[in-house]
Amino acid sequence: MGTLSHAIIPKLALPRRDSQRSYHGLPRLNSRPLRWNANRDAKKIRVSAGTAKRSPPIDFSDPDWKAKFQEDFETRFNIPHITDIFHDAVPIPSTFCLKMRTPVTEDFAGGYPSDEEWHGYINKNDRVLLKVIHYSSPTSAGAECIDPDCSWVEQWVHRAGPREKIYFRPEEVKAAIVTCGGLCPGLNDVIRQIVITLEIYGVKKIVGIPFGYRGFSDKELTEMPLSRKVVQNVHLSGGSLLGVSRGGPGISEIVDSLEERGINMLFVLGGNGTHAGANAIHNECRKRRIRVAVVGVPKTIDNDILLMDKTFGFDTAVEEAQRAINSAYIEAHSAYHGVGIVKLMGRSSGFIAMHASLASGQIDICLIPEVSFNLHGPHGVLSHLKYLIETKGSAVICVAEGAGQSFLQKTNAKDASGNVVFGDFGVHIQQEIKKCFKEIDVPVDVKYIDPTYMIRACRANASDGILCTVLGQNAVHGAFAGYSGITVGICNTHYVYLPIPEVISYPRLVDPNSRMWHRCLTSTGQPDFI
Repeated sequence: MGTLSHAIIPKLALPRRDSQRSYHGLPRLNSRPLRWNANRDAKKIRVSAGTAKRSPPIDFSDPDWKAKFQEDFETRFNIPHITDIFHDAVPIPSTFCLKMRTPVTEDFAGGYPSDEEWHGYINKNDRVLLKVIHYSSPTSAGAECIDPDCSWVEQWVHRAGPREKIYFRPEEVKAAIVTCGGLCPGLNDVIRQIVITLEIYGVKKIVGIPFGYRGFSDKELTEMPLSRKVVQNVHLSGGSLLGVSRGGPGISEIVDSLEERGINMLFVLGGNGTHAGANAIHNECRKRRIRVAVVGVPKTIDNDILLMDKTFGFDTAVEEAQRAINSAYIEAHSAYHGVGIVKLMGRSSGFIAMHASLASGQIDICLIPEVSFNLHGPHGVLSHLKYLIETKGSAVICVAEGAGQSFLQKTNAKDASGNVVFGDFGVHIQQEIKKCFKEIDVPVDVKYIDPTYMIRACRANASDGILCTVLGQNAVHGAFAGYSGITVGICNTHYVYLPIPEVISYPRLVDPNSRMWHRCLTSTGQPDFI
């Protein structure tokens, strides 16, 4: 078995979203071509850690195509359960009940503290509607249609929450938590809630795996015992109590370690690549017939996970970005012909740059990876910047880190997770601005601010704190309910369980035809730079 980075490569293919229409219910998600232009979709690359099978393109001439689409959708979004492998697994009454708080003893001599009269459980057949807008035309802003007529087809996903029956006895559970990838506001909040909820179920053995997947193989790294007392105040600071790292050992080695440690619940906090690894671990456990629940919690500050309203850390990032934007604004407006440049996170998705620009109201130009632009020429960024200097005397530019990579020399270098190492477009546009204005003999004062690591290290704000709390709790509920190979997220304001393969195909991208991007353009007043 290769290293973990091999399990998540090929890394995510990034289809550009310039001037496209989506003609299926789940844009850039489905494991097989659903659009009428099937040849184009078939070229897209999926992360191979999933188990989803390809289906033939939809035949819209078939009068039963809607029913067949729904049937296929339900099959793909059916979340894996331990009874799929262990057919004789017997459910027991849940130990999670907030109506009767009888203390749980060490040996559970008095039985489990359950109360069948409590109506706080989620029925396993509860569903959440994935799409709530019925677009009447493919030309509607942000339209996501299944067929050319924009037919309405209901698509339901599993509702998250505690079940009345569970498939793990708390006294037999050893749960582990691991945080992978880069730092993100809210990591400690999620860790804390997972630990607290596990203890409410009655789990006594909870450990943290240090420094990501690396902690499963590095003999110098020992697991960290966790309890409510240990995590009580960790959410008051940023970073991760457990530490983070990219890459790691092979999947086989990780599963070997799970067996040796006696771990039967694994909670994985990370982004697309980390989730691909979690799904590979889940599949290997099923292959070996090991009774382990693997549950992911999506962690990406870029907000680029498919199907979800947002991921934790995003709101904090947008809020903290305001400080950098305001500093750039003050610098620019305090200087003669001042230009402030702020580079924000967003390798393939420009959500932070877009939302931060909208929130601040101080941005004149917002550049994101999803929208092509020219620097030079009569309609380029520099031409518009000249106009801003002439009319306003100053300007503020916000760029996402993945924007403008076509202007930079490619190195083909990759980090431990298999991500391509990007060039710094913020520095590039700073140099181009200076060069451009020097050629026309116009003085310009350019200030460049990159607050990336300051933002990543922040403590989660109130909004993210609530999101992290609910995600952490629901991750535990999902594991005890017997689900594995799933991730938890918020969809249309409700919390849901989704099969990992359906959310890691590629990053969620800003739709240039969406109302939110149009709102950003209205706010900045920028033209199309093409």
